Amino acid sequence: MTTSSAPVDGAADALQVLRNRTFDEIAIGDSASLERAFSPQDIQMFALQSGDDVDPESSVSSPSRDTTEAICANVLISAVLGTRLPGPGTLHVSQNLRFLGAIRPGDRLTVRVQVTSKDTATRRITLACACTNQEDAAVFQGQVEVAAPTERIERTRTALPEIHPDAQGHTGLQRLLAHVAHLQPIRVAVAHPCDAPSLSAALEARHAGLIEPVLVGSRARLEAVATEAGLDLADVTIVDTPHSHAAAQQAVALAANGEVEALMKGSLHTDELMSALVSAAAGLRTKRRVSHCFLLQTPAYPRPFIVTDAAINIAPNLEQKADIIRNAIELAQVIGVREPKVAILAAVETVSPTMAATLDAAALCKMADRGQITGGLLDGPLAFDNAVSIAAARIKGIVSEVAGQADILVVPDLESGNMLAKQLIFMGGAASAGIVLGAKVPVILTSRADSRDTRIASCAIALMLADHYRLSPP
Repeated sequence: MTTSSAPVDGAADALQVLRNRTFDEIAIGDSASLERAFSPQDIQMFALQSGDDVDPESSVSSPSRDTTEAICANVLISAVLGTRLPGPGTLHVSQNLRFLGAIRPGDRLTVRVQVTSKDTATRRITLACACTNQEDAAVFQGQVEVAAPTERIERTRTALPEIHPDAQGHTGLQRLLAHVAHLQPIRVAVAHPCDAPSLSAALEARHAGLIEPVLVGSRARLEAVATEAGLDLADVTIVDTPHSHAAAQQAVALAANGEVEALMKGSLHTDELMSALVSAAAGLRTKRRVSHCFLLQTPAYPRPFIVTDAAINIAPNLEQKADIIRNAIELAQVIGVREPKVAILAAVETVSPTMAATLDAAALCKMADRGQITGGLLDGPLAFDNAVSIAAARIKGIVSEVAGQADILVVPDLESGNMLAKQLIFMGGAASAGIVLGAKVPVILTSRADSRDTRIASCAIALMLADHYRLSPP
């Protein structure tokens, strides 16, 4: 008996070539399997095909969703039959399945097929099939009959078109808030929140149970803004300062003295707050370079990801990029990615002496090989399409554990990173949060153009980091 989970002619060759097994080459007992993560986007795509109105956050299995669940099963079974056993040239004749359990977003499903009988006269093969999730619970089982190919077929793999269903209505912020609901709110010094958006964001984050804001700014201006916007400052601590520069310095001093666990930018300029933060006299610097991370989630990508650095370091050198990566890896681990995949971006995916970004990428990967950067899996240089699209990477012949599934995108400089992040947010429908790492406390660094959800999500990320820093100080 053989198990054909992948072609046996070499791992690299297997990525490029599909080979089938003919009727005569298949024996009773032969088996194959295929594993696939099942995302909310998958549920939504299958629901659109079936005509069902399915909440992508719920399980598929229910009386009203039989058609959607059948489509899920058909896709998984067709994939293992068409690519594993028998492979290309297989004709699907019939199947009989029993659905035993729900399919939920985040499940990792394993489909197994095993040959139980062969009919020489018709050249047909019957296979038992079963699907289980990551907990080894049965999802469906049954049998399928196929007409096996009679001739050997080899063909170059071609990537399937990437289907990105409309993910409107996703509740990423609600899931994030639920994730941090067990944590106690942290005291946050909000530097100069002297306009309605920044002041209301601090108060809404308080209402959400994320922070206890300490407003650092001109009391007269704060009260005037609150009155005009209809905001209530009762029971909110205010530290009166004459202007934005003094507000930045006072907010940083509160953090240095341990009176607050995070900082939040108000309506002052970013460089005012960051200059106060990185001053040697402030006492908040660590051994690492301070850097900014955008945490983004877009309907076109199956998981949240980080873009860094798009707000602090204008043209980072190699050493600074190493710290930028270390900070991003730490953030990824705090939000639950044990070993994040780090794509170091450039305009091309090959090393060129005339393009400094490609040289830095290669050097950073070697630093990771030598243990100078730990906790993540690095690859680069990678062009943006190769970093986020498995299809694009395969077309270009890139064999990489990072390509097409990056958790962290490291940009060459601030200009490219800022444009990338803003394009994803304003044209790609990405939900976002912004945070600064590398100091002794997290810094919630948002823009005046940011939405309420972005500000609230940024506070939730700061809460997670502050809780992490209590056990593992930076």
